[in-house]
Amino acid sequence: MDLNAKYNDSKFRYLHPKDQLVMIMQRVYEYEMTTTSGGNISVKDEDGVIWITPGGIDKGSLTREDMVWITPDGEIHGKHEPSSEYPFHHAIYEARPDLKAVLHAHPPALVAFSAAGICPRTDILPNTRTICGEVEFVPYALPGSEDLGRKIAKAFAGGTNMVILENHGTVTAAEDLFQAFMQFETLDFTARIQIKAKALGNPRKITDGERQTARRKSNELPEFIPSPPGSYEKDLRQEMCRFIHRSYDQRLFTSTEGTFAVRLGEDEFLITPYGYDRKYMEPRDLVRIKEGRREAGKLPSRSVLLHRVIFQQRPEINAILIAHSANLMAFNVTETLLDSRIIPEAYILMRDLQTLPFEAPVTDHMMVAEKLSEANPLLMIQNNGFIVTADSLLKAFDRLEVADYTAQAVLGAYQLGKVRVMEEELIDDLKRAFKLKD
Repeated sequence: MDLNAKYNDSKFRYLHPKDQLVMIMQRVYEYEMTTTSGGNISVKDEDGVIWITPGGIDKGSLTREDMVWITPDGEIHGKHEPSSEYPFHHAIYEARPDLKAVLHAHPPALVAFSAAGICPRTDILPNTRTICGEVEFVPYALPGSEDLGRKIAKAFAGGTNMVILENHGTVTAAEDLFQAFMQFETLDFTARIQIKAKALGNPRKITDGERQTARRKSNELPEFIPSPPGSYEKDLRQEMCRFIHRSYDQRLFTSTEGTFAVRLGEDEFLITPYGYDRKYMEPRDLVRIKEGRREAGKLPSRSVLLHRVIFQQRPEINAILIAHSANLMAFNVTETLLDSRIIPEAYILMRDLQTLPFEAPVTDHMMVAEKLSEANPLLMIQNNGFIVTADSLLKAFDRLEVADYTAQAVLGAYQLGKVRVMEEELIDDLKRAFKLKD
């Protein structure tokens, strides 16, 4: 199935293009991926009308009444002028009739690549190439010019869905606006990782064999018809969604990456669904897993089998998070040890971090479960994220947050030239004072 097809179909099929533009531009602006005056988005509807954000209007306060629409014969409607970049939106739609949404913005990480004259790598994380495809570099042309439109359209006509514009920014297009945003966010995410990783070394490439292994993850479980949720399950679903939204807002998750699972009972747990945008996750979207079967009509995360084995083998673990924050992934993709011994809080919550090979969560669930313990509540999976566990959802989230802050602090220390860690006798004092198990 398409990464987000089920989600888009169920939640946004009847959302007017004006409202789609407001929603996504607000999201782009709030997450500091464009400025008040920068960026533009368009949607082409089933009648061939192009709906586009206006030029010269504050991107942080757009309303549906601000949107402009242009008919197939070129008539412009609305109380504002369309974005000055409308020519390349039109050119992309002419070159690729299959594309129905275009997003252009200037997030700092992608602008950095734009200024450096290169494209971000898409071979350091398992899903980047699948989501973004091949990214092309388009030579500079005057913003708003027909020349820029021709150059961009030529790249899209060749089959790409994403380009980096020299000394300008990025453009992405897709079959709908929500897929376009996911492509955009995913490329920005990998760009931020690569910039942060620069202080540590060169990112490791995922091999073709590892990519094939990642595709073997399965969520095709038999179904069951669940009984109506009780009060405890309803509360748990609400709590999970609050933390999922918080994780997204704090850039610990992206729209396409990040998994929560929380124990519900004996061989029973709730887990995030596959292909659903984390920002808009609702309690009803979460998937109940019971005795190896999935709630009817829903697809769980593709790491569901790993979660089940961890819950079975580790009765003290009640919450499991898999996350890929940019700060953490800078260490992950460069095979650099993230040492938690920089401040007491980091060591108390993270302990000594172990690294497992890329394929471990797919090929050896039991080994992953055996590596987890009170002394090792976190695992780094090479090029494939971090597994964070705890006896409660709050504590698991706290550990993730502390791990991300620690990674950010250590990255800063590398840039300052030196990382000093606490000596062994100080760590022994912590273990005694806080009764930490070895």
